[in-house]
Amino acid sequence: MGIMYDPEQGERFARIAELVEKSDTVAICAHTSPDGDALGSTLALEMVLRAKWPEKHYVNLLADDEPVPRIYSYLPGSENLVPASSFVGSPDLFVSVDVSVPARLNHGEAVMRRARMRAIIDHHPCDEPVADACMIRPSAAAAGVLVCEFALFLGVEITSDIARCLYCAIATDTGRFQYQNADPEAFRVASLLVNAGASPSELSLNVYQNFSLAYLHLESLVMGRITTFAGGRVSYSYATAGDLKRTGASLDECDGLVDAVRSVAGSEVSLFLKEIPGGKVRGNLRSKTDHDVSGVARALGGGGHKAAAGFTIEGDIDEALSEALPLVVALFSDADVSDEGSDAR
Repeated sequence: MGIMYDPEQGERFARIAELVEKSDTVAICAHTSPDGDALGSTLALEMVLRAKWPEKHYVNLLADDEPVPRIYSYLPGSENLVPASSFVGSPDLFVSVDVSVPARLNHGEAVMRRARMRAIIDHHPCDEPVADACMIRPSAAAAGVLVCEFALFLGVEITSDIARCLYCAIATDTGRFQYQNADPEAFRVASLLVNAGASPSELSLNVYQNFSLAYLHLESLVMGRITTFAGGRVSYSYATAGDLKRTGASLDECDGLVDAVRSVAGSEVSLFLKEIPGGKVRGNLRSKTDHDVSGVARALGGGGHKAAAGFTIEGDIDEALSEALPLVVALFSDADVSDEGSDAR
């Protein structure tokens, strides 16, 4: 099955390939708090580059010191990821995957600054990318789509391991092909990956049917707190550090909780907040319509794309809500922050 893309994309791929050609050492890194697209795409990219240029040295970095989230530990190569904070080298080339903003690389930013050259493969919008070459296309459903097309551009065979990683990237970033970004291109690439050895059931069993009992208890708390604003068009909930301690759930299990908040009938935009170590709160935003939540995330120091975005800010849940909620409600010009279905806390 052929995958078509425009000539400009081919030119951008060629420029990235030139940088790899000029390099002896290549570091790859995704964003902080990596999701399935970030992890699947970085792992697949390393395999693609190794297949094309086996003589070069590669290191695949984690932006944070936390281990790979349990639900993604089945991905081939995940055991070889290295925390960026422990990597002291200065690579010839640093490739940012699924992220264009240096600050969202966390500890990986220092490695990026030490690199001789920089490249980006991403599907999040960025006005001023810090790179010598980049393939940034917000219309792509996931970074995994771009990595797959880069592999095809290079003439690299899509092995079973590459396919498994990229299928995870695309399936998770499209919400199992349920979000607005699940376009024909995403389905074409996913079909190619399944033909190459990716297993939809493997993804489902590891990512969507692999919750701990502690997580399910936490989810019940979060669902019991769901509150609506703006006449029901905004849904919101939260999880405190105390909730995680009481239930025994881990932070890396919480990313899917925003989808529980998103599922409220009539809700168009959802906000989920969770307390994380260091006196901070991480926020997840989702849009079910044409409302763009990426601007809200950027205003709060985060990033993302139109239908899904995130941010991290200093403070507690109440402080985070007071900052984020007015921005979310402002997406609806006729709404008022005080128009809520029940108390927020």
